[in-house]
Amino acid sequence: MVSIFLVLGSVMALLSVALGAFGAHALKNRLDSTRLANYQTGVQYQMYHAGGLIVTGLLSHIIAQSTLLTWAGWLFLAGIVLFSGSLYILSISGQKRWGMVTPFGGLAFIIAWAFLAVVASHIV
Repeated sequence: MVSIFLVLGSVMALLSVALGAFGAHALKNRLDSTRLANYQTGVQYQMYHAGGLIVTGLLSHIIAQSTLLTWAGWLFLAGIVLFSGSLYILSISGQKRWGMVTPFGGLAFIIAWAFLAVVASHIV
């Protein structure tokens, strides 16, 4: 059975590379240094957490049904959408109100890593 989190993690990593290239080439001369740095932070965090999704997907093949593992996967995805997505929109649009969304994505990341740590502590 294919793990949805393995697929989602791979797609998020692919998109991170594509968005990073877009930022480096298309946005480099269009955004000021602060907005470009925010965009790159979104790209970096998307890639880090795509890795978290991939680990979650791989662990789902080792462990029988795990509610915490499932929650971790969905929280990684929500974090990418909220954290990185809000930084992309903030950077490109210049509308600072999108910065209010970013911490919710960060919180989703923190909880996802905590859940993954709990799951991992039971298989070691």
